Amino acid sequence: MPGRRAAVVLAAGLVLGGGTAVAVGLATQQDAPAPVPAAGAGASAAPASPTTAPSPVPTGRAVPGPDAAPSSSPDASPEASPEARAPLPTRVRVPAIDVDSRLLHLGLADDGTVEVPAGDDIDRAAWFDGSPRPGAVGPAVLEGHVDSPNGPSVFYRLSALEPGQKVHVDRRDGSTVTFVVDRVEQYAKDAFPTREVYANTDGPELRLITCGGAWDPAVGHYTDNTVVYAHAA
Repeated sequence: MPGRRAAVVLAAGLVLGGGTAVAVGLATQQDAPAPVPAAGAGASAAPASPTTAPSPVPTGRAVPGPDAAPSSSPDASPEASPEARAPLPTRVRVPAIDVDSRLLHLGLADDGTVEVPAGDDIDRAAWFDGSPRPGAVGPAVLEGHVDSPNGPSVFYRLSALEPGQKVHVDRRDGSTVTFVVDRVEQYAKDAFPTREVYANTDGPELRLITCGGAWDPAVGHYTDNTVVYAHAA
């Protein structure tokens, strides 16, 4: 569309070693779909134009590369268990909202901000490689834009997910781990429950994160975040 600006930003939240916490958010200029309580209710498409820059992510350690065993949340054992060395994720599929995306593997940029899907990959989902691999114990984090200069993006209808629906993550060894949605929450960015979202879990879990709420032109990002909580089936 004429006059559309083309920078999309994600400031991902995580709990790193030592308990460092930051809020999570994708930024674009169109209001995001509100959570949909009724089964089968979808969101109408509306493209947006993003405007802000990533927030810094303070950290006292390096984020592992795609072939390194990832760290999980605080209090994790330094011993790398077989589960911690789960196969790398390659694709995410969410049939209920027509998501089928190859996964980027993103970490932190040189300036300490979280890398974001951009360029030709802007509408793909990404696994944050500072979180556990899907299928390992802990909350694996998948992020995606709610919209982009191309229109509604990969997680545009994330808020329409309902408990009991499934998320499939394909992995490099040909296996698939399936997660079952427990709940979908929308949080104001200034009240984001970082510990609840990123703290250690007893088993393999998944978090899908995008933006929600209204676009706030005064600060250049959405007011809220949508978070899907799911556990391994």
